[in-house]
Parts: sequence; C-alpha cells; structure tokens
Amino acid sequence: MDYSYPLEPDWTTEEIIDAVKFYEAVEKAYEKGISRGELMKAYRRFKEIEPSKAGEKRIFNEFEEASGYAAWPVIRRLKDSPDEEIIKGAGA
Repeated sequence: MDYSYPLEPDWTTEEIIDAVKFYEAVEKAYEKGISRGELMKAYRRFKEIEPSKAGEKRIFNEFEEASGYAAWPVIRRLKDSPDEEIIKGAGA
C-alpha cells in the first residue's frame, strides 16, 4: 500500500481507527470478498463518523483517487445483497 487514507483533522483517534477499518473493508471486498455483515458493521460506523452525504461523497472520491478502489459500487452491492452474501468489488 503506497497511499494514505483520507482522514479528517477533527476526527478522534477512535474515529480514525474505525474509518481505517471501513477503508480496509472496501479493499477486502475487492481483493478477496467480504461478508455482508462485516461490511455493514464497518459502513454503519463510518456513517456515524461522517453522516453527511456530501462529506461521504468527498471522502469516497479522495479514497478512490488515492487507492484506486471505488467505495460506491461496494456499498451499492451491500444495499442490494441478501443477508450474509459475500460482497465483492465492482470488477469481481
């Protein structure tokens, strides 16, 4: 990994840790797949940290620019998938 995750200066240490867990969950979805439950938990916590749609969009764009992983397709699959399905990134 040769990139930095997008982090907000006003986030607490706990929020930074949980945001990184969300980014890692998106990466895992692309690389090997992730259970719906695991991804849902990480995304719900991320939405507690960044509840606004505009902030989410900006952060997702920064994450994609830095990492090459698009969070939107993974979250779309999460919302459309039945319980406990393995979620894979857009290319899988």
